[in-house]
Amino acid sequence: MPRDNIVLQCTECKSRNYVTTKNKKKTPDRLEFKKFCNRCRAHKPHKETK
Repeated sequence: MPRDNIVLQCTECKSRNYVTTKNKKKTPDRLEFKKFCNRCRAHKPHKETK
């Protein structure tokens, strides 16, 4: 399967909040989304971790 599970981490507080999948063949670079962080209580950028 080309789809792998990835973990999204808040850039402000470094908490790992979300798990999603991506196709590594089509998107080899790291993903970044603006999602809600429960610890910060606001919408913050979340980046893909290793």
